[in-house]
Amino acid sequence: MIKKMTQIAFVVVVVLMLASCKNTKQKLQEFVTAYNATSKTFKADNVTLTTARGYINDNKIELRFETNLEQNKPNKMAADISFAKLLKEMLKKNQIPQDLVEEGVQFDTYFLANDNTVFVKQVINKETLAEVLNQ
Repeated sequence: MIKKMTQIAFVVVVVLMLASCKNTKQKLQEFVTAYNATSKTFKADNVTLTTARGYINDNKIELRFETNLEQNKPNKMAADISFAKLLKEMLKKNQIPQDLVEEGVQFDTYFLANDNTVFVKQVINKETLAEVLNQ
């Protein structure tokens, strides 16, 4: 009797695990949807808007951080420092999921001036993850 209940419980657990398994492409889509849904509450210095765009066939997510900063040398130098800190914090808080990076998803992140020109571009993938976390 106990052996039979154990077998049934095991089968139920396996079925639940299989049903909850998602492939990388599904996780990528879900991340982009969730990120964009919560982007209005995103808080960071000088960031006015952040959006995500997924490229399923390329296993890539593009994150854009629009700012109210004018494109000039002092702002670019400050952006280099602040953007590195922001990305490191987002990785540690799982706002950029490290498990997706480990599964091969690349994050192309852009910190933009008020005219949408690029201050800083940072690629986060398996090769650069440790570097970004140690900045």
